Amino acid sequence: MHMRNVTILGTSRLLLREFHRDDAAALALVIADPETMRFYPAPFDRAGVEQWIERNLRRYARYGHGLWGMVLKSTGELIGDCGLTFQNVEGVDELEIGYHVRRDLWGQGLATEAARACRDYGFGRWQAERIISLIRPENISSRRVAEKNGMKIWKEAMHHGLQHLVYRIRREHASAR
Repeated sequence: MHMRNVTILGTSRLLLREFHRDDAAALALVIADPETMRFYPAPFDRAGVEQWIERNLRRYARYGHGLWGMVLKSTGELIGDCGLTFQNVEGVDELEIGYHVRRDLWGQGLATEAARACRDYGFGRWQAERIISLIRPENISSRRVAEKNGMKIWKEAMHHGLQHLVYRIRREHASAR
């Protein structure tokens, strides 16, 4: 089977590329970690990690975007994900920036770097009028990433049965940055 190696975005330290099915072991170090996923209902098991990748492969085919593998340029390691997905918020499909970084690399600004690149891509390539991030109120680290990305709390909403803050940035605010 031929594997596509599609790089979507690059930053100074990162590449964001489409997932491959053989990324499951590296991605499991992120989304199967109980501490990293403590604001989710539960960390993912191996089948859940594989389903996560499959869901994103379908998103790429259907929408041209999804969560992409976050690769550290210096080592070539897959260290998380970041990208653009549609999330249904109170009956409206909103373009969301989501991100997860392997726990041993927290605090280095990698999620912020990737999220900013995705914000600019969403406004540039996809001509979005607004982009959101859904974040649990107690997830202070993710809230900081959204704020560094120019987002402000727009409203609160239930998402998958859990209370979330909906951070938002509008195109006109992003272009002024």
